[in-house]
Amino acid sequence: MNSKFEIKSHDGPGRIGKLEDIQTPCIFHEKSLKVAPSEGSAYNVDYEIAKWNVELTLKKAEEYKDSCNIATIQGSKYIDLRVECGKRLEELGYNGFLIANSDDLLLHPRDLVDLIVTLKKELKPTSYLIFTFAEPSFMPLLSYMGIDGFLSNSSEYYSYLNVLLTPTKTYELDTYPIYEDISREELEKYNLNTLKFVIKEIQTHMKNKSLRNLVEERSNTNPQNISALKILDKKYMDYLLEYTQLY
Repeated sequence: MNSKFEIKSHDGPGRIGKLEDIQTPCIFHEKSLKVAPSEGSAYNVDYEIAKWNVELTLKKAEEYKDSCNIATIQGSKYIDLRVECGKRLEELGYNGFLIANSDDLLLHPRDLVDLIVTLKKELKPTSYLIFTFAEPSFMPLLSYMGIDGFLSNSSEYYSYLNVLLTPTKTYELDTYPIYEDISREELEKYNLNTLKFVIKEIQTHMKNKSLRNLVEERSNTNPQNISALKILDKKYMDYLLEYTQLY
């Protein structure tokens, strides 16, 4: 069940799009998505296991293709399997994709950049990518590379870990008791508001063609973030320049 996705404008590889009545990049609420079941696996597994999980994911996606509009790109750490999974899901009629193992990808900047850029090159422009469990400080860079959405359940996930999200940092409240008596429900609400604020930042910078400025500002928030940006600039300059406005 394909959802129509239109690209309205670019700021670098990042794009402002329209998904029915939703402007992207955006925060997706998982309950509003019809996600086909998939067969997940750990990030660092043998190739044969990852390939087997991709095949099972494709079988499940085919079974649910008439009732679901989102599928999951599996393949663990193997980019060729990720691309194969994505392309075959497109053949089944899907154009919205969750990226599996996203929390592991954030810890492996080179893999993260290689995967997203390769998927953007290999998949159709009318396909959109959703990143799960993204920290807010990473969201501008991910959007700049071409990610179209994020899941709201990041707020719940981090609240269970007793982690406070801000646009630039994450605070473990056991170590940094900024709010000592905050309930888990209040923390989840706070974290969700942070995600929504960062999306508004990203959208506004895109409209002003200044997303790169926000990306560079946030790149200094942690080592993985700055490493990912350096790898992106060094390895994929042609990809960046393809959509960068010249003055």
